[in-house]
Amino acid sequence: MKKKIIVHCLFLLISTFSVSAQTKWGKGFAFKQNKKMGRGVNIIGYDPLWKDSTKAIMKDEHFELIKKAGFSNVRIVISPFKFSMNDSTYTINPNFFISLDWAVKTALKNKLIAIVDFHEHNAMQKDPIATKPKLLAMWKQIAEHCKHYPKEVLFEIANEPNMKPEVWNNIHSEAYKIIRQSNPKRTLIIGTINGNQIKHLKDLTLPEDDRNIIVAIHYYSPIQFTHQGAPWSVKNKDLSGIEWTQSDNEMQAVKLDFEIAQEWSKKYNRPLTLGEFGAYEKADMASRVKWTNYVARQAERNSWSWSYWQFDSDFILYDMKSQAWVEPIKNALIP
Repeated sequence: MKKKIIVHCLFLLISTFSVSAQTKWGKGFAFKQNKKMGRGVNIIGYDPLWKDSTKAIMKDEHFELIKKAGFSNVRIVISPFKFSMNDSTYTINPNFFISLDWAVKTALKNKLIAIVDFHEHNAMQKDPIATKPKLLAMWKQIAEHCKHYPKEVLFEIANEPNMKPEVWNNIHSEAYKIIRQSNPKRTLIIGTINGNQIKHLKDLTLPEDDRNIIVAIHYYSPIQFTHQGAPWSVKNKDLSGIEWTQSDNEMQAVKLDFEIAQEWSKKYNRPLTLGEFGAYEKADMASRVKWTNYVARQAERNSWSWSYWQFDSDFILYDMKSQAWVEPIKNALIP
């Protein structure tokens, strides 16, 4: 009888310790990671380096410039679907990992947090169920490949999952389990559906006992302003001349959106990262500067990390042709 009591007491002690450790982890670690992420920028999503490293536009020195400018993270945009070597096993071409390793290691070398962002939303939204096995198989390979990287490397399960909430909750739950097998302590980023919109935070279901998760939202509101003239934006590609003057009503609209997100964050004790925001080049520069600065400062007031969209290609922060910062945007992000 005594033996049973002792065993039971030990079990209770171990259980209490485990819960306490998990609670301690939950109260601090993901929030600390998010604080370290701070200010950042999306990189290399459309760089030719993925197909041919000799044609890379982004070089080692650009990571140095990003760090010196005052940024703390880079969100590495990856599109692994293009590197599938086999339709049954979805084996990823080794060349993909050469480029990924270079980006991650160069970020770490420059003391930048590296976010590995699975950026296949266009393919996934066409048929989420059909692409699910491919995503899971590829995450298994990526997670296994990256398992020895330090805690400064984070995994974002999927960018802008444009699908029904129940479908996304099922997909990210399965991806989560696969990643946790090889990366039990890796900080993960899981975003909301339909463009990572704030209004869909309420639809996100997360593993309650795992607090090492940061939740991603994106912000491009008002879309008529931020996406005017953008050729891929069907409803806004023909718009022009729309300004953002930082009027009381315009600022209040941003504040109200961010308050919804912040209330959710506090209620569920989950840190938030603003994984994308930006205004397309067809908007006038004065309006872009005001909007960009205001959004970034509001995010910081809420203690969110952020990653501007994006370093080059479009919405650009850095002009690769002239090898110079777009100073008004850089100064709007980091005054």
